[in-house]
Amino acid sequence: MRAALALVLLALAAGCVDEETQAVAGRDLFLRYCASCHGIDAKGGGPLAASLKRQPADLTTLAKRSGAPFDEGAVMATIDGRRLVAEHGSREMPVWGVLFEEEREGQPFQAYTGLLHSRALSDYLRSIQVTE
Repeated sequence: MRAALALVLLALAAGCVDEETQAVAGRDLFLRYCASCHGIDAKGGGPLAASLKRQPADLTTLAKRSGAPFDEGAVMATIDGRRLVAEHGSREMPVWGVLFEEEREGQPFQAYTGLLHSRALSDYLRSIQVTE
C-alpha cells in the first residue's frame, strides 16, 4: 500500500514540473556528460571530437536525418546503452545508463535515477532539433 501511494505521489510530482525546468535539467546533463564530444551546440565539435576515431554526430539533426519524428525510444536506448550504434565502432560513446547508476551506488532509486537522466537528455535533444 505504501509503495503504491509513493508511486502515485511521484507521478503527481512529475506532472508538476514545467517543460522549461525539464529542459534546463536536460541541458545541464548534456553540458556535463555530452558537450565534451558533441560540443556545447550539440553539432559534433566538442573539444574531444578530434581525438575520436569518428566524428561525433550532430545531435540537432537526429529527427531530420531519420526522416521521421524524433524517436525518443531510440535516443534513450542509445544514451543508456541498450542500442549499439554502428558509427560508434567499438563503443567510443560511454554507456551513460550504467554510469548514471554507478554515480548513485548504494542510494535509493539508483536505477530509476539513471532512467530519469536518460529521459531528461532525450527531452533536451528533442527541444534542440532543427526543423529546416
